[in-house]
Formats: sequence, C-alpha cells, structure tokens
Amino acid sequence: MEMKKWIAVTGLAVLTLLSMSPAMAHGVSKPIHGGIVQVVNDVTFELVAEADGVTIYLMDHGKPMSVKGITGKITILQGSNKTEAELKEAGDNKLRATGVKLAKGDKLVAVLAKVAGKSTTVRFTVK
Repeated sequence: MEMKKWIAVTGLAVLTLLSMSPAMAHGVSKPIHGGIVQVVNDVTFELVAEADGVTIYLMDHGKPMSVKGITGKITILQGSNKTEAELKEAGDNKLRATGVKLAKGDKLVAVLAKVAGKSTTVRFTVK
C-alpha cells in the first residue's frame, strides 16, 4: 500500500511540474527609462512618452541594440482617432517620432523593419 501511495504522490508532483510554464527571461523586462516595456522576438522595446513625441528604446538580452537601418512607423489610436508618425533613428538604441501626444488609454502599434533582420510589430497601451 505504501508503494501505491508513493507512486500517486510522485505522479501528481510530476504532472504539476509539467503543467507549469517556466518564465524564460531574455534581457530586461522592467522599464529603464520609466516607460512601457514589451518583449517581441527576444528584443525588449521600451516606449517613453515625451512632451514633443515618443521614443522607443531597443535592448537585446539586456544590452542596447543598434537601431542603424531600422525603419518604421507608429500608429496611435486615441478612441476613434488614428494618428501615424514615422519612427527615425535618434541615437544608439533609440527610435523617435515627433508631433504626437499620448494620454491614458491610448493604444499604439509600432511596425518596424529590419529588427534583427525581421519585420516586427510591437503593441503598447498607455496606463
């Protein structure tokens, strides 16, 4: 009887461990610049709202990622209004769009080309 109990307990423990999803951290997942962080394809994107626009910082496994050659646009959805702005290189690991203002509840979609050789879409929601 002890052997059956041991097998049942061991089986339950194995099933519990198999059903758990391990957290696979790839670099920074907390904001460094006080923004909103999303991770897509192992690249960390941090969106920071500024007085005259937005900046997106890119990090690859915790290290600044060069934005050289990356192109894209950002779409801001504010209720039923939609605004688009071009994202341009603004430093080592920064892309910047000017002329947009963000408010709580806004949804943003950044569509970027040539991020580690891929097209990438990153979604943010302002809280």
